Amino acid sequence: MSDHLKRIQSMAKRYNTLGVVQDETVAAIDEMTDARNIPQVRPMTGVQIKQVRARWKMSQAALARTVGMSVESVSKWERNESKPNNAALRILNTIEAKGPAIFLS
Repeated sequence: MSDHLKRIQSMAKRYNTLGVVQDETVAAIDEMTDARNIPQVRPMTGVQIKQVRARWKMSQAALARTVGMSVESVSKWERNESKPNNAALRILNTIEAKGPAIFLS
């Protein structure tokens, strides 16, 4: 959590003790800033990446565009010649769970 968010959270708690900020607001801020609510990045094998792509009927080009990588990178991942970095894995995990449409808005 950034220092800015920590200061906001701390300020909300102080104002809560003074009766200016409601308990629900403090709870909402705590929930939004709690990194434990963010799931860990799950590694994926080449077979798993290919299965996700096939499940959502994505070409390698479409997956590459969604992840912000080259088609060659996606191909290498699927052949287990290289591994996606954590940022790409986060996107792949999200596509697996929610589908590529989540990135359309």
